[in-house]
Amino acid sequence: MIKFGRPVIAGITLVTWFSVSAGAAAVFVRVAPPRPVVERIVRAPGPSYVWVGGYYRWNGRAYMWEAGRWAYPPRATAVWIPPRWEYVPARGSYVFVAGFWR
Repeated sequence: MIKFGRPVIAGITLVTWFSVSAGAAAVFVRVAPPRPVVERIVRAPGPSYVWVGGYYRWNGRAYMWEAGRWAYPPRATAVWIPPRWEYVPARGSYVFVAGFWR
């Protein structure tokens, strides 16, 4: 049997508390993300495709740009809600909110 001390249990509880419905832990970053890159949008591969713009992700040390792409919606009425970084004043940090289809 593995024994865990209070700090480990508190850390596990904290990580669990910050987890989101998708199963990924929330990412808090004290440094604001850079301005978005202006992307050149190429022609859509088909009439029903939707442009999913690029965004900055945090790799643990720095922001990295994820390029935009064309995506086929999961259903005809779906609308893409883009990802974003929101400032959380209580933490003095930014938190990443993933994009999703609504």
